[in-house]
Amino acid sequence: MTTQQTLRQCVKEPEKPLYGGGILKETEAKGYASGKKLLSENSKSAAPVKGSALKVDLKKDHHYALSVWLQLSKGEGDIRAVLVTPDGKFNTAGMIAAKCGCWTMLKGGATSYDDGKGDIFFETNVTAEVMAEGMALQPFSFDEWKGHRAESVKKERMKKVKITVVGPDGKPVPEADVSLERVGKGFPLGNAMTKEILDMPEYEKWFAARFRYATLENEMKWYSTEFHQNEEDYKVSDKMVELAEKHNITLRGHNVFWDDQDKQMDWVEKLGVPELKEAMAKRLKDIVTRYAGKVIHWDVVNENLHFNFFEGKLGKDASAEIFRDVAKLDSKPILFMNEFNTIEEPNDAAPLPTKYVAKLKQIREFPGNADLKYGIGLESHFAAPNIPYMRGSIDTLAQAKVPIWLTEVDVKPCKNQVEYLDEVMREGFAHPAVKGIVLWGAWHAKGCYVMCFTDNSFKNLPVGDAIDKLLKEWTAGHTGKTDSKGVLEVEIFHGEYNATVKHKEFKENCMTLDLDSKAEAKIELRSDKVLTPWVELKYPNRHLGLHRSQESGCS
Repeated sequence: MTTQQTLRQCVKEPEKPLYGGGILKETEAKGYASGKKLLSENSKSAAPVKGSALKVDLKKDHHYALSVWLQLSKGEGDIRAVLVTPDGKFNTAGMIAAKCGCWTMLKGGATSYDDGKGDIFFETNVTAEVMAEGMALQPFSFDEWKGHRAESVKKERMKKVKITVVGPDGKPVPEADVSLERVGKGFPLGNAMTKEILDMPEYEKWFAARFRYATLENEMKWYSTEFHQNEEDYKVSDKMVELAEKHNITLRGHNVFWDDQDKQMDWVEKLGVPELKEAMAKRLKDIVTRYAGKVIHWDVVNENLHFNFFEGKLGKDASAEIFRDVAKLDSKPILFMNEFNTIEEPNDAAPLPTKYVAKLKQIREFPGNADLKYGIGLESHFAAPNIPYMRGSIDTLAQAKVPIWLTEVDVKPCKNQVEYLDEVMREGFAHPAVKGIVLWGAWHAKGCYVMCFTDNSFKNLPVGDAIDKLLKEWTAGHTGKTDSKGVLEVEIFHGEYNATVKHKEFKENCMTLDLDSKAEAKIELRSDKVLTPWVELKYPNRHLGLHRSQESGCS
């Protein structure tokens, strides 16, 4: 369902409406897509001028995808799209940074839970007229939305694989039992980890049974490793990295710097510019070189759309310079911006998708930064998610053509917390631009940050059960029999699998198959006269997620 149209900012000519305009086809013929002034200069962010609201008929339990090209009559500012649903709720469907003289696409939407009349209108935070072209509003029933999401999962996360089983003579073996158990690779799914894991075997066991990726919640941050100036302490983070390595858990580095003034140590805030540069250079070198080869990502300057501590001290290119310096010390990790509210809160103007892409562009265009490896980190701290807005925002961010990760996913406690978390996870998993998800459900004895998966005995709470359900679904293996030609065809999630093949006339055989890269695999069985099974297992004792194979001669 994600549009194949390239999304662009500040273009001279807008493109045609998506979905042919959707339910706005007839309305657009009356002039709403012909540069119509939708807001007078004097309206600013107040209610729309009389006659500028667009009336629409909305259906119960439908998601509405809104897209429109917008520009201002003068200057620069933010434009907010509002969809008023039949229940009277004013839903922010999206917001963009716009300017005079060029068109920028707003892509988002909202959900209607009732049948009836609705309105679309626009607001801006500057004194200027808003003009629109190519507006579209496309409805999707909840079932249609889920169906399109399932289609995307099949296309992006699964593969049709042909497995052929042959005997020692090379002839096909029909009626062979084939079992595939996921053991590695595939879509990255992880969780935040806290230092309590070092002293709690129950926590370690619970975590390692589920996750192949992790982020240290706080332990790599500057205030954790050098709370007092020149008194560095990496003992805790070092031990956590060792624990991750023991369990083959891949780590994201979080973070080199945090742009929030409230997260700086007192001694950092008091430094003059020369002293601050010296302290930052020392911090950057210490953390990056210490964990070189041990992390696949760095969150380089955390939350530098909401905050600007380092820019305020060192100038507008502070973030770009830090990205450059990290890459000089370790060029292998992907270097991420990392922000909250970009996909979860359409009313927050600071981290809008268009502003995120613009900030990344600024960093990329800094001298020496063009060829760095970049990533987009979306913290994803949700309350009640606006799913159409989430999808539209990721579509917009995808124009940057870099990996997108949901880096700190959680949902605030509420009666629908489990349902909301499931929706957010499935939406992220289905989007082709999203390359990994890390949950923010780190355990603390005195309470979690927002979302707890277990109680203090590490028994699952409802949210933990929801994650286990997704893990089982997304790491599911397969069992089946070969046909008369010795072939088993299966549609299965990307990943590495331990394949076990049994047949009454042959010895059991096992091997690891990389189904990320292969569409076909051939497994040869040996004669029953062979005393031991022919084993070619990359991970003989590993199980991914919550799946456990039955005992066999292969493990």
